[in-house]
Amino acid sequence: MDVQLQELVEKIRKDGVDAADAQASEIVNEAKAKAASILNEARAEAESIEKAARADAERLEKAAIASIKQSGRNILISFRDGIVSELSALVSSATGTAMSGDSLRELVPAAVKAWIANSGSGDIAVLLSPSDLEKLESTFKASLKAEMDKGLVLGSDGSLAGGFRIGMKDGSAYYDFSAEAVASLFSSYLNPRVAEILKSASKEL
Repeated sequence: MDVQLQELVEKIRKDGVDAADAQASEIVNEAKAKAASILNEARAEAESIEKAARADAERLEKAAIASIKQSGRNILISFRDGIVSELSALVSSATGTAMSGDSLRELVPAAVKAWIANSGSGDIAVLLSPSDLEKLESTFKASLKAEMDKGLVLGSDGSLAGGFRIGMKDGSAYYDFSAEAVASLFSSYLNPRVAEILKSASKEL
């Protein structure tokens, strides 16, 4: 009887130990699985954060590069516009000087004679600035007497700063040789040339 009791106790103890071992093993396995899951989630989150950070860095870099390029373009455009403005002012000033005084003594008679020779009509008018007409009227009346006898009229236009306009009296046709028109003609050529020069120079920076 004592032997049987001893065997029963031994069996119960063994079954309890086995059950405890099994339970402990299951707990350990579950803990390992949970730890692995947490680790995987942590790795995935870290990769996601790293990817987002890399994307933000790339975006900021691209934005910075675009901003620098735009700033560079703005500086070049501003510089170009400044140069064009200065050169246009110089052209306008130089043209105004060239299209007045002594140069008009030669230009106006040459233009009048060429007009009459080409059109066969002397029914034309020449307009100058009031100051130029005052200075040169007597000279032109002498040098263009024959043309004035055919209908040439000399007049003034307060809008002219220099140079002259020549055309039919009725305004049906005319040529504008005013300082403003000639300066504008030069400037229209000057602007694209300056842009081209600056563009070429910028490639060498």
